[in-house]
Amino acid sequence: MPEPVLLGSQPMTAAEVVDIVRGHTPVRLTEAAQMNLVATRQYIEKLADATSPTYGVSTGFGALATRHIPVESRTALQRSLIRSHAAGAGPAVEPEVVRALMVLRLRTLASGYTGVRPETAKTLAALLNADITPIVHEYGSLGCSGDLAPLAAVALALMGEGEVVHEGSRKSAAEALQAAGITPIVLAEKEGLALTNGTDGMLGMLLLAAADLHCLLDVADLTAAMSVEALLGTDRAFAADLQALRPHPGQAVSAARMRAALDGSKIVESHRGPDCNRVQDAYSLRCAPQVHGAARDTLAHAELVAGRELQSAVDNPVVLADGRVESNGNFHGAPVAYVLDFLAIPVADLASIAERRTDRMLDQARSHGLPPFLAHDPGVDSGHMIAQYTQAAVVSELKRLAVPASVDSIPSSAMQEDHVSMGWSAARKLRTAIDGLTTVLAVELLTAARALDLRAPLAPSPVTGRVRDLLRTRVGGPGPDRHLAPEIAAAEELVRSGAVLTAAELEV
Repeated sequence: MPEPVLLGSQPMTAAEVVDIVRGHTPVRLTEAAQMNLVATRQYIEKLADATSPTYGVSTGFGALATRHIPVESRTALQRSLIRSHAAGAGPAVEPEVVRALMVLRLRTLASGYTGVRPETAKTLAALLNADITPIVHEYGSLGCSGDLAPLAAVALALMGEGEVVHEGSRKSAAEALQAAGITPIVLAEKEGLALTNGTDGMLGMLLLAAADLHCLLDVADLTAAMSVEALLGTDRAFAADLQALRPHPGQAVSAARMRAALDGSKIVESHRGPDCNRVQDAYSLRCAPQVHGAARDTLAHAELVAGRELQSAVDNPVVLADGRVESNGNFHGAPVAYVLDFLAIPVADLASIAERRTDRMLDQARSHGLPPFLAHDPGVDSGHMIAQYTQAAVVSELKRLAVPASVDSIPSSAMQEDHVSMGWSAARKLRTAIDGLTTVLAVELLTAARALDLRAPLAPSPVTGRVRDLLRTRVGGPGPDRHLAPEIAAAEELVRSGAVLTAAELEV
């Protein structure tokens, strides 16, 4: 069992979140955090006893904030808030998204700015550590006032209500908590708001997307290099001195990775001499570092925003160090929504340029000696013709997914919440787009590996040769009558797992 990640007043890192979500690293509140929770809770309890109303402590919520709630009704108020807000619909979202949402809400609770009791935060930690994952539905968040319905579904499970996934099966929360020895909580003043008023779902999906995109960008550099090699392209356009003329950091990284991947290629060496009549390669080859690099720089900006969010305490109202409980607008998801939408643009463009390289390898008029569609017996079999159709279908979908969600706003709560971010929707479509990019790169990987085989007896570079050999072990050697769907699925898994990058051994 790995050492737990300690949660308190210090910001979490993106790597810690991913380790907890995907690696199931346990979490634990620090002693200092628990003491801080006790201290800030005292402020809430004083306000609860006061005659003047305080939003979220002794009033209703949203458009009902003007109603003062008597003491004897406040437990029912918190319970009712969670039950009414757990109104999501549609299919259940992925368990890793729910775990990300849970750990990020716990991080804010542990910060001491929300006024929850220590036992409430510790119960949420216990659910994470017991791998009890509430069922959260696709629809229910507008990305403002928090990811309300998704977070309410988690709070419902803390109360021992609703449904969860535990030990591989869907069951009632009450059954799962009992099996894990966890006592459901009875919410006190302010706790219903504190459990639902955060941008944790959209931030969690941003952090997971960033982790995936780091891998996919490295794979894209590799598949582009393989395509350049297979199409008898040159590596001279990727030279460091040429790249330095336009000093975007991402471009420099992608160009260096492509140079390293092509180093030692006998195929590239074979057409360096004066007999080569090629002047310039097509844009999809020559401009790969510029496109891939711009995507890297966009990701760097998104991670800057995510890092700021990881330092934030998102709740409304918040409990300040001097005991003031103040309303604010920090729950608005615009900062996260914008970069989620922004990332969908380079994801679509990375897929688009990869599809163009694939199509070039399949076209006898542009492939410089490769057989039509890389078929074993053109006409008898169609080679990779329809694999490119699959890429084209996915790329078309990715272009639609690149339309931003954050430019939309639908007023809610009787016009109290009259401008919302739609950040949850931006995050959901980005996850779909990343899956599509994985498929497109897997097809390019298969196609380029097949094309390198057809360049024999010329040998590919040591790097691309290792990657081609890895594919052979997983999908079989070259030959006629290929059943490509299983090969694409196997290549997708290799891309996702990072095995392709391990085989490449690129260090730049």
